[in-house]
Amino acid sequence: MPTQGACSSTFVVFIVVICAVVQQGTCVTPSPTSPTPVQKPCNVRTSCEDCLANVTCLWCMTNNTCSHYPVSSIIPPSSVCSLSQARWGVCWVNFEALIITMAVVVGTILLSVMVCCCCCYCCRKSSSGSPDRDEERLARRREEARQRSDDRRVDRKARHDEIRKKYGLVPDADHPYSKFENE
Repeated sequence: MPTQGACSSTFVVFIVVICAVVQQGTCVTPSPTSPTPVQKPCNVRTSCEDCLANVTCLWCMTNNTCSHYPVSSIIPPSSVCSLSQARWGVCWVNFEALIITMAVVVGTILLSVMVCCCCCYCCRKSSSGSPDRDEERLARRREEARQRSDDRRVDRKARHDEIRKKYGLVPDADHPYSKFENE
């Protein structure tokens, strides 16, 4: 059974992995006085790097053309370009590999989150899942301790009574010595 410490360390490892995967970037916002640069349309771009500099463009390696990315469908249709020849984002990864890689990464992250949640749930359930058994064990220990304490108390009382009887501190009928009472 995983412990609460193991659950916490799993969560910390998960966060570190996520932070390692996500890269920090800087956001540059244009100043309000400078005009925004005019972008060339996708169909006039001639190289893959130039085409993919604009995120709304898609480069097709079959005919070396840059076209507008069809945002109405998530995956570009084969009429625009086949997935193995389409490039988006970077020139060295085809769209098919990009989709597969992103699916694997998202699946791994979701699986990690689910495993982490299940581990945490199991840790909490195991630590608080059997209060009846724990309470019974605790009550049994208390009862055993009380019984031992009572036994010791009876033994102590018997020894003290013997000592009192020996020194005549306990009035006893068969004891030959007794205290004088002044009347």
